[in-house]
Amino acid sequence: MVKRVGYIGVGGIGGPIAQNVLAGGFELMVYDLRQEAMDALAKLGAKTAKSAAELAEWAELIETSVDGDDAVLAAFLGKNGAMEGAKPGAIIAVHSTIHPSTVKKIAEVGKPKGVKAMDVNPTGGAEGVRKHTLVWLVGGDREDLDATRSVFETSGKDIFYMGPTGMGSAAKCAQQMITTVNMLAAYEGFRVAQAVGLDLEEFDKAVKLSTGQSYMADRWYKGFFNGMAAHGRDGFHKGLIPCLQLAHEVGVSAPGTALIQQIFQEFPDADGPRNERVG
Repeated sequence: MVKRVGYIGVGGIGGPIAQNVLAGGFELMVYDLRQEAMDALAKLGAKTAKSAAELAEWAELIETSVDGDDAVLAAFLGKNGAMEGAKPGAIIAVHSTIHPSTVKKIAEVGKPKGVKAMDVNPTGGAEGVRKHTLVWLVGGDREDLDATRSVFETSGKDIFYMGPTGMGSAAKCAQQMITTVNMLAAYEGFRVAQAVGLDLEEFDKAVKLSTGQSYMADRWYKGFFNGMAAHGRDGFHKGLIPCLQLAHEVGVSAPGTALIQQIFQEFPDADGPRNERVG
């Protein structure tokens, strides 16, 4: 079982996950381009690194929640990236929503050094981190998952082994497509309900008990209906890019996902006045 955990990218999701790791009794070192993000964890007892390479020299498990394929590749394979410092036996766990080929590339580069790579994709968002109910979708070697399971369990004990490296990312893409198409349904339905003047409190209650019920519909009126923070909207938009690429590569038509990916750019801001927002 690992004891020393390094975490690259301690922002909106990575920061709270890293806090849970620290609270779980593991030694923690963090690295982020933003000093204030590292300082917040340093106050809780985490060590800080000056580069991803420095962090990797120290850590047995290297986690990351940076945003997108390019950022993940830069964090591990770029100048002063984690692969420069990673020692034989180290395990990489990528939590970002990326194309399966990205984590496979990292695994191939790490193989001659004796460094393993897994894609350990969380679903459940900030609420799941806070409540320790994240669901993890894992691709990689089972023995590496066994060695690191207790770290991931600090944020959620439901861990599903999906297959070899890359399959965790594939599973996250498939799951993300289901989630966001459900968001599209809720977005359109609540827009119409608002436009015709329905009592939205009563309509929300009815949807929860009807065939229109879904995880996203249950949370729409109290959450996204009032607008989406720009970082969340942009995150969903960007996160669907590798998912659509994967669907295209395997010959699966995904018009619903393509449509919601475009519509995210039209979602209202969370901080505008309510009477200027629809959906």
